Amino acid sequence: MAKRDSFLLRLNPTTMDALRRWSEDEFRSMNSQIEMVLQRALKEAGRLPEKSNSPAPDIATEPSGKPENPTE
Repeated sequence: MAKRDSFLLRLNPTTMDALRRWSEDEFRSMNSQIEMVLQRALKEAGRLPEKSNSPAPDIATEPSGKPENPTE
């Protein structure tokens, strides 16, 4: 298994509750939800390298594994 870094993240209670509900709605752990949101934001901002060696999850899939937009 690939090495993963960890760090402490402090969130205000309102943000934490919203994130918890969102992750539950999409059948993800909070950690996976945070990683998905960060990956998506980095991709949209052009901050990810074209070819990444990291085992990042496919951010364009629903929890079911189906593409969000099948026309892409």
